[in-house]
Amino acid sequence: MRQFVEDMWYKPRWYHWAVSLIFLPLSVIWATVMMARRFLATPKNFSIPIVSVGNLQVGGTGKTPFVIALASKFRDAWVVSRGYGRDSKGLVWVSDKGKILASVKTSGDEAYLIASMLKEHSVVVSEDRVSGIEFAKQKGAKVILLDDGFSQVAIDKLEILLFPNTIPNRLPMPSGPYREWWWLAKKGHIVAIEQRDFQREVTFDNLTSRMVLVTAIANPQRLDKYLPQGVVAKYYLPDHAYFNKEHLLSLLSEYRATSLLVTQKDSVKIEDFKLPISVIKLKLNLKKKLLDEVENYIKGYTK
Repeated sequence: MRQFVEDMWYKPRWYHWAVSLIFLPLSVIWATVMMARRFLATPKNFSIPIVSVGNLQVGGTGKTPFVIALASKFRDAWVVSRGYGRDSKGLVWVSDKGKILASVKTSGDEAYLIASMLKEHSVVVSEDRVSGIEFAKQKGAKVILLDDGFSQVAIDKLEILLFPNTIPNRLPMPSGPYREWWWLAKKGHIVAIEQRDFQREVTFDNLTSRMVLVTAIANPQRLDKYLPQGVVAKYYLPDHAYFNKEHLLSLLSEYRATSLLVTQKDSVKIEDFKLPISVIKLKLNLKKKLLDEVENYIKGYTK
């Protein structure tokens, strides 16, 4: 079922559109409620520049590497995230200027990856983003990057919306992958489109001759065009799912594999397993025009 829905959202064929049509009344209700919520909100000003990195489409637009690339350009920046998939509640201080303060399970895979990649920045997770922002301000933040923040309509911020270069299905959930009506992209102050405003740079660590791709990301088929030679099998888990060491060992044995091929987001969840892994590393190169717009917002806000 999960595979069918992902295909309907990201790679629809004619029979997927028939199912999308059945769910269209629910999609209209969902998108209308979300639109009303947005237009009725009164955004709060926190007296600090807040840059939101978000999207309209569910998963797969590169928010995490975008946040990492953007944060690295600004000193004293804090990342505030929800911490999807974590085994904890409330506010968790994940890192303090690069010093890791929490485990991957209490942080969530994406927040933990951001914290491990940013050696001079701080990360906090909280379901209540307002609490996260206020905590970061109290600890001395000068700039806040709000991870996946487009839906946080009660916060005054600079909106960056990420889009893939092609979008075959623009319908709202459940008929399509959009969280809100597609035309609400105009609410983004910066609309960043892949290959125009940012580009992916994919590299690999420790490739081996026989690898099993194991990943827990949304729309995992998007990895296919980047895969190196030597992948003998693929195993997908739901987005943010955690791995079982014994099961990974069985996959290595079943396919006589010499390593597990994982994304960086997956690797932080299995690094303690001490298994042979190969890593798909993703870096985003942001265009200067985009960076200048963000810098002008921050400088203007400070003045």
